[in-house]
Amino acid sequence: MTTINDGGPAFPFGQISEITGQPINGYFAPGMSLRDWLAAHATDADIAAIRARHEHELGTKITREQVRYIHADAMLRAREVKP
Repeated sequence: MTTINDGGPAFPFGQISEITGQPINGYFAPGMSLRDWLAAHATDADIAAIRARHEHELGTKITREQVRYIHADAMLRAREVKP
């Protein structure tokens, strides 16, 4: 089974020790994942374009939510490309 790359925390809260990598004072909240943040910010134009392409290629309907995560996954893959 493949693990989904969530991009790590989008808005972490708290401090992490640079020495130990552990939360300072025992509190750290990672916040939402970058994947969720990117999915939430897909524009209507992004959704329409992705939905049209995928529905044409697959011949099946996909939901707006599925399209949002297709968009987010593409954005995360784009971050891995070295300039």
